[in-house]
Amino acid sequence: MAKRKSAKSSINKQLIIEAFAEMARQKNIDRDLLQGIIEDTFSQMVRKKYGQDSNFDIIVNMDKGDIEIYLLREVVDEVEDPNLQIALEEANHAGENYEVGDEHLTELNLENLSEFFGRRMISMAAQTLSQRVREVERDNVVAEYNQKVGEIIVTEVYQVRRNDVYVMHGKVEMRMPRNEQIWRERYKKGESVRALLKEVRVHEGQGQPEIIISRSDPQFLQRLFEIEIPEIYDGIIEMKGIAREPGERAKVAVMSLDERVDPVGACVGMKGVRIHSIVRELSNENIDVIPWSSDAKQFVARALQPAKVKEITIDNDTRTATVVVPDDQVSLAIGKNGQNVRLAMKLTGYSISLVKEGGEDIELVEFREEVGDDLFKLLVEAEIETAKEFLKADPATLLSFEGMTPTKLEELRKVMMAEFEEDELRDIDIRPVSQAAPESAVAENPAAENAAVEADKQEE
Repeated sequence: MAKRKSAKSSINKQLIIEAFAEMARQKNIDRDLLQGIIEDTFSQMVRKKYGQDSNFDIIVNMDKGDIEIYLLREVVDEVEDPNLQIALEEANHAGENYEVGDEHLTELNLENLSEFFGRRMISMAAQTLSQRVREVERDNVVAEYNQKVGEIIVTEVYQVRRNDVYVMHGKVEMRMPRNEQIWRERYKKGESVRALLKEVRVHEGQGQPEIIISRSDPQFLQRLFEIEIPEIYDGIIEMKGIAREPGERAKVAVMSLDERVDPVGACVGMKGVRIHSIVRELSNENIDVIPWSSDAKQFVARALQPAKVKEITIDNDTRTATVVVPDDQVSLAIGKNGQNVRLAMKLTGYSISLVKEGGEDIELVEFREEVGDDLFKLLVEAEIETAKEFLKADPATLLSFEGMTPTKLEELRKVMMAEFEEDELRDIDIRPVSQAAPESAVAENPAAENAAVEADKQEE
């Protein structure tokens, strides 16, 4: 049987017990896992000192604060492998009675570690232990917050930089980049911020993971609806789509799975109380709630609200929609800086082209070269600014302008009409030039007669 060479420890074990407990609590590491890390660290240290083939056992007692290493070597006359053998003289150094062939058991504890391993190796072991603990801590954070991706969390701002806002959730740091912020919001240190946990990024070679939160993501708006509107949380109302320009405006398409429940009314709430709480959370972002429809034409029409459309043509192959809009609804359909039609396209997935009622038109400036600069200015002053307005105009009125002759009028009409399809001109009453009443026009504008005669002479 192996005999033991031991050293008594005078270290305060209560302090070690408290240190173990504090590390496990602060780093949120399971005690058994921490014990395994400590055992692995000391195993690496022993193998580095005594070789990979060394025979040893490590006992870590977290409750008693004990760390003991038992090194087993064979007693021999001549040492060939100091990692596995010990000389008889050295074995009996302390008055022991070993014989050749016996197994010598050396006990190492916290008190005599430096004697056997040296301070440098102990320092390296401490660094290894610290690194392993950080890795476990990082893995715990990644595992915990990966489960929370897509959820709303409440954080506290602790640092505001030029482009990023850093917040704390418990003891974990998170970052909200500029593109994930609502542009009009200003954040202050210490204030609470609700945000969507968007992503957990793990970078090789870095300690803690990078956790990204967002207030501009459409999913943040979706989660707010689920919190504020019980029918959505319970699955009675389904959110079919969200289009959003953070801090400005959003469109939300909803559908009720219960015909007795009005999806829009349930989302808005009595006197708008439900939707207003969401609007306030988003810094007064306007939210349009519209009923979803499987009919593409109807869905596109609803998505363009508050504008009222006249006619919609859908091409499902190219996912395009041509929408005819009355003149007084064009500005509503387009919205501020094109915002309404842009959100409608995001929501429906269709590329939407808006056309004024009566078909497409061409600005008169496109024909400036054919019309001539002087005559072009006269026409614009008379509020004739497009090709269709020119074609609709009374020929007598057009002939009253200086520089306009019947021949030129006919030529200009032909040039403009060539730019349109036949059905686009179907609703336009184009009066023949021969039906013009030049006498009345000349009577009202005598100067026009001389100009017209001179122009005809030049053309002849």
